[in-house]
Amino acid sequence: MDKQYILFDLDGTLTDPLDGITKSAQHALEHFGIRVKDHTSLSFFIGPPLRDTFKRHYHMSDQQTDEAIRVFREYFEPTGIFENEIYEGIPAMLEHLVQAGRSLILATSKPVDFAERILEYFDIKDYFDFIAGSTMDERRANKEDIIAYALEECQLIDLSELVMVGDRKYDIEAAKAFGIYTVGVLYGYGTKEELKRAGADCIVKTVEELEEVLLEVE
Repeated sequence: MDKQYILFDLDGTLTDPLDGITKSAQHALEHFGIRVKDHTSLSFFIGPPLRDTFKRHYHMSDQQTDEAIRVFREYFEPTGIFENEIYEGIPAMLEHLVQAGRSLILATSKPVDFAERILEYFDIKDYFDFIAGSTMDERRANKEDIIAYALEECQLIDLSELVMVGDRKYDIEAAKAFGIYTVGVLYGYGTKEELKRAGADCIVKTVEELEEVLLEVE
């Protein structure tokens, strides 16, 4: 059976958010007296939930993490959200998938409101049947929880009909927890080794190769 439902990660899979996310992180860290000269060195913020990254890399308390997220969004919401680029070929690929009868679902660790604004900004929101993201208070930020939410809201029972596309181990590992077929992309922020260790069923290098796989995968 063809994979009818395709779950897409956002950052590093559909768009390249490097400047927006890393400048927002730089802004938040400066609030705590942590100076980062090259904002692009903070690319490890792309992928995992913000809360996890601030805690893991900077050993912040819960209160400090809440403050860091608040200051991060202080820059991100009006400015950083638009310091973003859509990967070449993504709009055409989404259009072809929909024309082929596929149902597209976004599964991102970003808050739903931010994700919707990004999809609207790049004029690709209409391709998606459902947008699953985190809550603004980060209660639902783990990718596994987000996928579970998407499955429940879309009433998806036969998981053999699904495929998850993402660029980091968080996408692959979360989908594998449900037994969902996974495709890792190398044009984002994960390495081939990372995706292989996470158990990706298929790894592609380009958007063009991704489209071929998604139209052919059974």
